Amino acid sequence: MAKEKSRYFTFLLYPESVPVDWIGKLELLNVPMAISPLHDLDEKEKDKLSEEEIEMVKKGGKVYKKPHYHVIYIAKNPVTTDSVRVKIKRALGEKAISTVKFINTSVLNTYLYLTHESKDAKDKNKHVYSKKDIKLLSNFDIDRYNTLDIEEKDEVFESVCEIIEKYQIANILELGKFVRRYGSFYGLPNMKVINKVIASKTGLIRIYFDGAYQVRKNGIQEIELDVDLETGEIREIENGNI
Repeated sequence: MAKEKSRYFTFLLYPESVPVDWIGKLELLNVPMAISPLHDLDEKEKDKLSEEEIEMVKKGGKVYKKPHYHVIYIAKNPVTTDSVRVKIKRALGEKAISTVKFINTSVLNTYLYLTHESKDAKDKNKHVYSKKDIKLLSNFDIDRYNTLDIEEKDEVFESVCEIIEKYQIANILELGKFVRRYGSFYGLPNMKVINKVIASKTGLIRIYFDGAYQVRKNGIQEIELDVDLETGEIREIENGNI
């Protein structure tokens, strides 16, 4: 059977397994790559701790994973994982790399994970690294590869709607400013991607913008229900019954 191929890959590199000039050697491959900051503050998963490490954690200590770099690799044509592995080993040595994986979500999500700003990393409360420390090789440009699958598009759209409602954002210009300043805190892509996500749902977004504008303009108070926590029954409220 023919082996599966792709253009989008990710793998790990460990400082002690690569030559001193490893970045320069990767640049010579002339393949677009994005390299994460050194992940040296990733805490080890609880189910992978030794008994000694478990005791250390109980005493308030922390156990970190082996320091490593995450790398995104964009092949010029669809190739196999074996092909990428061989190419990296030729450039950096036999011990440089072991596992190469296809990017099965999206390049954008993987790119956000380089600094632990992806949604799944934030949900797990992982240490966030500085975006300034990401290294881009051979004209790597995330805007070329930041396509989302259907599920990711739905998640982005839902997040945008929640942000519009929560912060009473009244139009696309205000949304753009918000995303540029705070988008990374919510695991959001840039506005170029968001515009593509909301393009087919402009009617619904317009309703959200209009609602946010009305709330901000008229100072509409948030609806609060008096709920019986034991029965779940909604009681009467001051301005009438619900």
